[in-house]
Amino acid sequence: MDMDFDVIIVGGGPAGSSAASYLAQADMSVAVFESETFPRPHVGESLVPATTPVLHEIGAMEKIEEAGFQRKYGAAWTSAESRNVPHNGFVNPGGSKVDFRTAEVLFSEGDQEGVDRDYTYHVDRGRFDSILLKHSETLGAKVFTGVRVLKLDFDDPDGVRVVTRMGGREVDFRSRLVLDASGRQTLLGRQLKLKDSDPVFNQYATHTWFEGLDRRALAGRDEQADFIFIHFLPLEDSWVWQIPISDTVTSIGVVTQKSRFAEAKADREKFFWDTISTRPDLLEALKQSKRLKPFKAEGDYSYSMRQICGDRFIMIGDAARFVDPIFSSGVSIAMNGARIACQDIVEARTVRATTARTGSRRTSGSCAAGYGAGTSSSRSTTGSTSSSPRSSRTRATASTS
Repeated sequence: MDMDFDVIIVGGGPAGSSAASYLAQADMSVAVFESETFPRPHVGESLVPATTPVLHEIGAMEKIEEAGFQRKYGAAWTSAESRNVPHNGFVNPGGSKVDFRTAEVLFSEGDQEGVDRDYTYHVDRGRFDSILLKHSETLGAKVFTGVRVLKLDFDDPDGVRVVTRMGGREVDFRSRLVLDASGRQTLLGRQLKLKDSDPVFNQYATHTWFEGLDRRALAGRDEQADFIFIHFLPLEDSWVWQIPISDTVTSIGVVTQKSRFAEAKADREKFFWDTISTRPDLLEALKQSKRLKPFKAEGDYSYSMRQICGDRFIMIGDAARFVDPIFSSGVSIAMNGARIACQDIVEARTVRATTARTGSRRTSGSCAAGYGAGTSSSRSTTGSTSSSPRSSRTRATASTS
C-alpha cells in the first residue's frame, strides 16, 4: 500500500490539532480531516492548568495569550442551602465574613509540573479551537476542513484506508496509522462497536450565553466573580455551570439526569427556566440579563470504549471516553491524551527505523507499535482491531489519566 501520510487524524478539535502539532514537530507527514468549517461553536469553554504544558510544548501559548481570553484563577461552588450558616468568626483574607454556602479552589494553591502561571483561561471554543488548528498547519500539518471521514478500512495489514466525502464525492487516503479525535461522533467506537453508554452518568444539558449577567450576585466575594462556578440545585444529580466568556458574556448551562428531561415533556427553553427556578437567586440574576443565543442541548453525555487502541489506531479525547467534566477537565484530557499518544507514535517510528537499519525485531510494545506494522511480530505485540479489550484498556488508562 502506497501511503499518502504517516498519520491521519480524524477531527480538528483540541485533541486532533494538538496531536497534529506534536507529529508535525517530529517531522512526520500528518493530515487532519475535520467535518466542520472553523470557527464553529462548541461546548466546554473552561480550561484547567494542565493544558498549559501542552500549549508550551506545541508552541501555541503566545497565540492563546494574544487572543485575550478571559483569565481563570480558580473555581467555586455554591450550595442550594437557603438557611443562614453561622461563620463562627471565620473571615476571608480581605477581612470579609466567610459564606459557608460557597467553596473555592485557587490555582495558586498548588504546583504542577510544567505550569508556570497561576491562571488558565475561559475560552470561546470557536476561536480557541480555530487557533490551535491553524497553528498545527503552520507547523506543517495538512488540514482539510468540511471533509467528513466516512469509514476506516483496516483490511490491508500495512496501513489504513481512510474513506472521506470531499466535494460531493468519495475520496480515499492512506496512512500507516489513524488517530480518532472525532469527539462525541466516536467514529471508530461506532464502527468497531466498542462504545458503552455510562449507566450512572446518564446526563443531559441545555445551555446558552447571556449578556450582562452580574457574576458577583452569587459569588461569596467579589474576587470570585470571574471564576468558573458550579451552582448545585436542590434536585438530585443536577447543577448549573457559569463560565465567563468575556467581560460581559457568560455561558450558562443546566445539567441533570436525562430521564428528568424526558419526564418533563418540555421544550429546551421551558425546561431550562423551570430547572433554574429551583435556585431563586440564580433565576433573579439571569432575568436581569439578556440571552444571546438559542438554547442548545447536549445528549449522549457519558460513555466509554471497551478498547481505545490497537493495531494502527488510537482514540483520543472525547472519541475515547466522555464523562461529564464538572471540573472542566475535558480539553485538558484531550490535549494531554494527544501528547501521550504522540510520544508512543514517535517512539514507534524510531523503532521502525532501527528495525529497518539493523534487521532486529524489537517493538515498542505500545498502542502505536502498529505504526511499524509490516512484520508479524509488531502486530502480535499490540493486537489487532479484535485484540483483547482488557489488555488494550490497561495501556489506555495510563494514556488518559
